[in-house]
Amino acid sequence: ILASILSLIIYWIIRDRYRVRNLNGKHVFITGCDTGLGNSLAKWLDKKGFCVIAACATEKGSQELQSCSSLSLKTVNLNLADSNSIAKAVVFVTEQTAGKGLFGLVSHAEGTAPVGPTDWLKIEDFHSVLDVSLLGLIEITLKLLPLLKKAEGRVVNLINAKGLMAFVGGGYSLSTWGMEAFSDTLRIEMQHFGVKVSIVEHGFFKAEVNSDIIEKYLFKLWNRLTPEIRDSYGEKYL
Repeated sequence: ILASILSLIIYWIIRDRYRVRNLNGKHVFITGCDTGLGNSLAKWLDKKGFCVIAACATEKGSQELQSCSSLSLKTVNLNLADSNSIAKAVVFVTEQTAGKGLFGLVSHAEGTAPVGPTDWLKIEDFHSVLDVSLLGLIEITLKLLPLLKKAEGRVVNLINAKGLMAFVGGGYSLSTWGMEAFSDTLRIEMQHFGVKVSIVEHGFFKAEVNSDIIEKYLFKLWNRLTPEIRDSYGEKYL
């Protein structure tokens, strides 16, 4: 038993020291690069020598990222709630990789609002989060799988660990739990093609918190409730 444990420890030490070599020419596509983790990762991988393709939701995000990166970093507009936008981004990635395949896909998109008591929500409120943070990420992953298989690349899904605790109503926890399940299934299926699938459960970052937006949505939900539902909860609950 001790020998087995020691062997396992040695294996993990060797594995954790492994580094990818010959980074030039390896393309990595990252979603959610306007701000936050996606933005920081795009800059970091660019400095390391990867060919980064950064997807931004706004033109401002694209310009700011390009202004502080090398010329090899490319940006593309992406609206994960729009299948046409996803299709255009896939065409752009295909052109940039020029037959080499895609070395890495890093997916990161969070839709945190609206959140609130489930009884206050409509189905549209769930769609506003799930269409981006779950279905949009799944759709772009599916469309990029041929490029990932060609390069025997890897998929890395960045998932906020706080979403694994279902303490508030809305689509946020649903999207994070859904991406966990999607990633676990995809990992098993892609082993046959040499494609690795990883989940990185990152922590809660203070910079991501905007209490004003959360409060705004809560009051918006409260104000649209029927008088009967508002009375059943009461002002003290709000």
